[in-house]
Amino acid sequence: MCQHTPRCPSADSPDREAAHVVAAYPQQGWSLLCNALVLFDDTGELLPDGQIIAPHRPLAAATA
Repeated sequence: MCQHTPRCPSADSPDREAAHVVAAYPQQGWSLLCNALVLFDDTGELLPDGQIIAPHRPLAAATA
C-alpha cells in the first residue's frame, strides 16, 4: 500500500506503528495505516493476516 518515500515499515516489523495513517475513524477508535495495519486507540492492533496484538500501552499511562 505504501506509495511514498521513504517507505513505511511493513506490518510485521517492530516499528509497524510508525506507518502513515491513510484513514482515521476517531469516533470509532481506530485508524488504518498504509501498511494495512489497523491500530486501535487502546494501542491494540489487527495485522493484515488477521493476527491480533493485545493493547500495550505503558503501565503509567493506564493508571494515570
